[in-house]
Amino acid sequence: MAVGNVEFPKMKPIAGIKLGTSNAGIKQTERDDILVVEMVEGAVCAGVFTQNAFCAAPVHVAKENLKHSPRWLLINSGNANAGTGKQGMLDAKASCSYVASAVMGDADKVLPFSTGIIGENLPVEKIEKALPEAVSNLQQDNWMQAANAIMTTDTFAKGASITIELGGCPVTLTGISKGAGMIQPNMATMLGFVATDAKISQSLLQKCLSLAAEQSFNRITVDGDTSTNDACILMATGCSMAAEITEGSVHYHVFLKGVMDICKRLAELIVRDGEGATKLMHICVEQAKNDAEAVLVAKTIAHSPLVKTAFFASDPNWGRILAAVGRSEIEQMDLDKVEIYLDDVCIVQKGGRAESYTEERGQQVMNKEEILIRVVLARGSAMQEVLTCDLSYDYVKINAEYRT
Repeated sequence: MAVGNVEFPKMKPIAGIKLGTSNAGIKQTERDDILVVEMVEGAVCAGVFTQNAFCAAPVHVAKENLKHSPRWLLINSGNANAGTGKQGMLDAKASCSYVASAVMGDADKVLPFSTGIIGENLPVEKIEKALPEAVSNLQQDNWMQAANAIMTTDTFAKGASITIELGGCPVTLTGISKGAGMIQPNMATMLGFVATDAKISQSLLQKCLSLAAEQSFNRITVDGDTSTNDACILMATGCSMAAEITEGSVHYHVFLKGVMDICKRLAELIVRDGEGATKLMHICVEQAKNDAEAVLVAKTIAHSPLVKTAFFASDPNWGRILAAVGRSEIEQMDLDKVEIYLDDVCIVQKGGRAESYTEERGQQVMNKEEILIRVVLARGSAMQEVLTCDLSYDYVKINAEYRT
């Protein structure tokens, strides 16, 4: 079940990027589960990865190969190749070698990514057999096929595509993501792949991605679990007619905003597809001392099973939100100054229930599909937003039956 508008958009092709898919039958045979992405010679690539200490073998290999001006990405769904020890590393490297053989390239220019079940060896022989078809299918307009091929428990394909102008020349950004559970960055069981035709150095591209990921993929949570496999890759082909982007320029700020916008949309789609989700909650913390404090309070609310189940039940049990704010380990919080709102309905003021609050007004908000929880700390000027979803019966069912 998805929350709100999740229709797959019209995806604009990126000059210098081709995508091809095929079915290896890793976990299922109904849809493609292998994706190969090819970048034109001279393209640059940036990446951000999970901070889980048990990060998957492909994460280790991708981090290393990112240093070698990569030309290809290989993504498989159905198996995470995580918790697989030395064999996992051998399998991840073997997958890169198979791609290299199929495209007549170098294995160290392939970035591997895997998503799916943890603790099972990657069936590399299936991947090897499926790769020739994926390579033969490489096309600029295969973004929808690509988005479908990387899904696991996702209920819909996730994509976003925008065009910005730099000095009167169009620059396009197009991307896909996957993820529905084990979502709590830094980062989460999510994969994101964004491409642009902009001209930009690798170091500046990396800066843009790191800044954008912090305000998008690192501001979402479904269940508080950090995955072993998350990664987000930003590719720039340099095929646009726009001038090269330089740090601090007007073009840089326009481009950074574009990267931010597309990453935020892809991140939001992940939360809208949270396993079993029926509601999307925007948790906005205002007037915090700093960004870290604002994120801490927002995520404390977002991770509370009591808050999340109340929202699933459409129960205006505002005491659960108050309790979460109170246990967020903020030192010397002046409770008399804290205000909490559901949309525009004030529920907490001067240390207790707001005088203007009524159960009826609270219920009207809780009946909505998308809800804003706004916390005003009155401690400073920082503001941050975290997106999350409710916790339903279906979340338990999906994850209890994940391997069956």
